[in-house]
Amino acid sequence: MSGPDQGELLRAPLFHTPRNPFLQDHALESYWDGGLLIRDGRIAASGDFETIRAANPSATITDLRGGFLLPGLIDTHIHFPQLRIIGGLGRTLLDWLEECALPEEARMADESHARRIAQGFVHALASHGTTTALVFGAHFAAATAELFEAGAKAGLRIVSGMVLSDRKLRPELHQTPEAAYRDSSDLVRCFHGRGRLLYAVTPRFALSTSEAMLEVCQTLRREHEGLRFQTHLNENSQEIAEAAKLFPWAPDYLAVYERFGVGGRGAVMAHNVHPTASEIERLAAAGTAVAHCPCSNAALGSGLFDLKRHIEAGVRVALGTDIGGGIGFGLLKEALQAYLLQRIAPNGALLDAAHMLYLATRAGAEALGLETDIGDFQPGKAADLVYIKPPADGPLSAVLERTETPDQALAAIFTLAGAESVSQVRVEGSIVYKCASTNP
Repeated sequence: MSGPDQGELLRAPLFHTPRNPFLQDHALESYWDGGLLIRDGRIAASGDFETIRAANPSATITDLRGGFLLPGLIDTHIHFPQLRIIGGLGRTLLDWLEECALPEEARMADESHARRIAQGFVHALASHGTTTALVFGAHFAAATAELFEAGAKAGLRIVSGMVLSDRKLRPELHQTPEAAYRDSSDLVRCFHGRGRLLYAVTPRFALSTSEAMLEVCQTLRREHEGLRFQTHLNENSQEIAEAAKLFPWAPDYLAVYERFGVGGRGAVMAHNVHPTASEIERLAAAGTAVAHCPCSNAALGSGLFDLKRHIEAGVRVALGTDIGGGIGFGLLKEALQAYLLQRIAPNGALLDAAHMLYLATRAGAEALGLETDIGDFQPGKAADLVYIKPPADGPLSAVLERTETPDQALAAIFTLAGAESVSQVRVEGSIVYKCASTNP
């Protein structure tokens, strides 16, 4: 007897990091002739193909040799309304917001425009191997709903929320605290926990949110179980100075958010390029995660992220592409940029392939409080995966022909693989993206 009840056994080299390589040696698990058994959308077994086949002789075998299996990639900081402004180079953060980001975000008031952007956005995520994303929605409830609907239709895991601001932006992007609470509550009831969707309370940053608006954020998290939280922290020196003027009672930027109790597990602060020692210690103690966005930090000239200080203090760190301040949807490229910048940063952390894979997968699951469900190939977790199969005539294929160890192959994938190498993407075992030009 064979069929779906017996499971599908994928055969290909596979890599995953069920342990944290910053804390443990030998965190990378790899199998040249790997097997991944999927049953009812979950991982039933992973490891050596022959061993798994012997224990599950009735499973349907899908031969994917010629490519590589990785856990689904997890993006912990990205802006859905900014799809069309990627490449706005030559500016610092606040100038870029004023000249590039905010005018585009104001266009999200047009619901049909928001629908088109949402559809293109979720397709870009999937085609780059991203199965889960923590996304800044729009400043408009209807546009944010379009993102959720597009994510649900595409089958992705989308964690998002309407962006809350009531000052210092374009007037059309402001809400009153009362309207923000009403619209956010409606969105929570409609989308939080629906299928693969989760809601994240999303104040843009302290500069654009008054104390009354931050109180709304606090209330929403208290009233609804399981909401995530996301915002920006210590991205740019000018931003930090402005926050100090707006909140003179706060000893530092993090203290603004702390007063309203919005940190802790399930909270992700983007960037944190310029933290104080005290802020790092408090982030670690609270369990608040940081989304490291190396491409955006470089493109906007924000600075070099001190990864080693965060890791040594015990702060959870994952990766974010930060579209559209970032330069693309590829988390593989983001991990490579993290590696490159750490190589030249004072006190930089020396990363290897295991660190890059962890930052792009399991670390994101931990940041979102989803590590028991996604992030690696341990049995019982959701079968979220990306199948990397580079074009036969490309440089990555040429490099992989001569690699002798799994570490070498994985390093080559992070260095050379882009969207052209993403052949298939699955969420809970179901195909959510398949490249038309490759087989399978």
